[in-house]
Amino acid sequence: MLASDLSSLRRPIIGAPMAGGPSTPELAAAVTNAGGLGFLAGGYKSPDQIARQIRATRALTDGPVGVNLFVVSANDPDEEELEAYRQELQVEADRHGVELGRPRWDDDAWEAKLDVVRAERPEMVSFTFGCPAATVLHELDELGILTAVTVTDAAEARTAAGHGARVLVVQGPGAGGHRATFDPAVEPGTHPLPALLATIRTRTDLPLIAGGGIGTRNLAGEILGAGAVAVHVGTALLLADEAGTSPAHRSALTDPRFTETAVTRAFTGRPARSLRNRFMDDHPITSHAYPHVHHMTAPLRAAAAARNDVQALHLWAGTGYRRTQQGSAADIVAALTP
Repeated sequence: MLASDLSSLRRPIIGAPMAGGPSTPELAAAVTNAGGLGFLAGGYKSPDQIARQIRATRALTDGPVGVNLFVVSANDPDEEELEAYRQELQVEADRHGVELGRPRWDDDAWEAKLDVVRAERPEMVSFTFGCPAATVLHELDELGILTAVTVTDAAEARTAAGHGARVLVVQGPGAGGHRATFDPAVEPGTHPLPALLATIRTRTDLPLIAGGGIGTRNLAGEILGAGAVAVHVGTALLLADEAGTSPAHRSALTDPRFTETAVTRAFTGRPARSLRNRFMDDHPITSHAYPHVHHMTAPLRAAAAARNDVQALHLWAGTGYRRTQQGSAADIVAALTP
């Protein structure tokens, strides 16, 4: 049984869900077996893939398993803006010898993935990019599944609490990958994680998990001391032996030519923090058409990964990426534990 305040965990470390490959059953199980809580990333996977990954994780651990799902809000994009970006990207497609994907909206198989959660019953389910309806959170609660909603400001926290979330995941500006803002058109906030955590703490008594740029034991201790019940770490696990991080992404994280991270919409239309590279600099778009842009650039990103072209690839990483260590997830979790 997973306590609602996560006090049943031996270590207050949550392995953040990282869609697109890094989160694997082996990584989730390893974090759980190390005393924390490992998460599977449901985004971009089929419902069957999620079900198989939950079962595979269960075979590797007797501890709790977490699953993350996307809440994709309706998005009515500017068609002229999308077409202009498609034309801009054609030179990239020609360079890689691929066709651009068709920009389209979808809800990432929301209902079918909820059915998987109902059937497989992971101990915890978190949501990002939005907040599910109160009826959904209540139903999962009745099934004994601990629910969490990722928030980036006090207003989102108020909404999630009002809908019945049992835990809030507070995501600070230093987080790698996509920011979890409910509205993709909104520019994400820049308040440092401790200040954001303190603000949200004054507005709710719900347990708070906090993450974004945490890469050392001292930083983890600071965030726990500021009122979080656990810390959320993703970038810190990208080089773990059990992670499914691509070879290109792994090499970039230790490549001295990459000197900073930046937030971009160029790859998906949603703001996301990546190692700064040529593609980001060449395509400073402001479009918030998600997941339309994601689908458009998917063939480009797949081709770039296959060719190890790190200057054309999304290299999600938080601000603490320089402290990312190689080795087993168990050793990384132990090193982060205050």
